[in-house]
Amino acid sequence: MNNVEKFRQETRAWLDANCPPEMRQPVRSEDDLVLGGRRAVYKDPAQKLWLDRMAEKGWTAPDWPRSYGGGGLSPEETKILQSEMSRLGCRDPLSSFSLSTLGPTLLRYGTEEQKREHLPKLVRGEIFWCQGYSEPGAGSDLASLATRAEDHGDHFLVSGQKIWTSDADKADWIYCLVRTDASNKHNGISFLLFDMETPGVSTKPIKLIAGHSPFCETFFDNVKVPKKNLVGELNKGWDVAKYLLSHERESLSDLGAGQLSLGEMAKRIVGVEPNGRLDDPVLRARIALFEVRDLAFRAMSERFVDELKYERARPEQASVMKYLGTELNKQRHELMMDAEGSDALEWESERSRGGANARAWLRTKANSIEGGTSEVQLNIIAKRILQLPGA
Repeated sequence: MNNVEKFRQETRAWLDANCPPEMRQPVRSEDDLVLGGRRAVYKDPAQKLWLDRMAEKGWTAPDWPRSYGGGGLSPEETKILQSEMSRLGCRDPLSSFSLSTLGPTLLRYGTEEQKREHLPKLVRGEIFWCQGYSEPGAGSDLASLATRAEDHGDHFLVSGQKIWTSDADKADWIYCLVRTDASNKHNGISFLLFDMETPGVSTKPIKLIAGHSPFCETFFDNVKVPKKNLVGELNKGWDVAKYLLSHERESLSDLGAGQLSLGEMAKRIVGVEPNGRLDDPVLRARIALFEVRDLAFRAMSERFVDELKYERARPEQASVMKYLGTELNKQRHELMMDAEGSDALEWESERSRGGANARAWLRTKANSIEGGTSEVQLNIIAKRILQLPGA
């Protein structure tokens, strides 16, 4: 038996013995996701048990170095782990956006002190992070941001406002873009980390059409940030931000992962024919087309992730993944609404779990905005990949 097959068998046996049965069920609501953080709330004790067991092995970040709490696995071993988790139906033990965005960014740009301070806590789900990028006057044109950080010797004083800050009211720390040189648009931005409990930080939730929302306005009033929390070079934060965005867009491309298949969900709602097929030929054909496109997208995504890990990916490929992932997720939820018919319009009933599907469908509209609007992604694709004239 070669080493690869041995690792597969050992991994399969460990997962089978350690993944609780409750963590082998499809994700049905946000309560099924484990976000971590100082104020983490667990719907089921099995969620915490599964997180602790996986974090102990470093398998919440399997390809990170062991010295920073990761699993130290090779790319091939990481794919085997993911494959075996999928085979058993294991949920992700930690649904941390920062694992796929801030983590790789600190591995590349962080100081040794920053890596040892923050990465192990990310692996264990001890700190929940939010992202301070967009501002009221700096959305798609992010480089025009105005939140400033004034130099005060051994620290910065940060003042300004961010908007659409996902889960800022729940977050423990924030990674934030700030203006440190007003004379240069792109080369006057720096990347800072700081605790959300620092005096001068406040948040205000933003209510959306879905009735609830993770988004917040975030305000900074002379927030004192130690200079050791600067990631990368002073005034070179735009390079750090672009690197993180490439990982963010790749992460946002995988919005439907871990959910029950669309076909199985539709069968439960519409019913089946005697042969077991969905009892609606038109909807069946639409779902089949969606699932073929989704499989093609998953194959492309796997190739992109491999290229990213070996530093062979072009930065603009992330825009392709983000745009296609966004469109597929919107199509998925639209098909779910179609399958339910008029029942999908229920908003507060117990039967509809508080209008869960309708609210989730409305929430997907934000996918076209967050992480860079779809229009911006298409412009990047036209200009940098297709090299269209005038783009």
